[in-house]
Amino acid sequence: MTWVLRGLRWVRWYARELTDESAYDRYVAHTRKTHPGASVPSRREFERKRTDQQESDPRQGFRCC
Repeated sequence: MTWVLRGLRWVRWYARELTDESAYDRYVAHTRKTHPGASVPSRREFERKRTDQQESDPRQGFRCC
């Protein structure tokens, strides 16, 4: 049974890394470690800022619209 749980955890981890959903978690961990007194933006604010940065830089990759 433990190998099933381990496999499911790996699949979840892989999917989150592939879709970059874990970016916010990494950002929060980094901010809390390097800047303990700084406020951490909400996930919505983080995603909005990230999207704005990607759209402002044409070198970031393909943009369909």
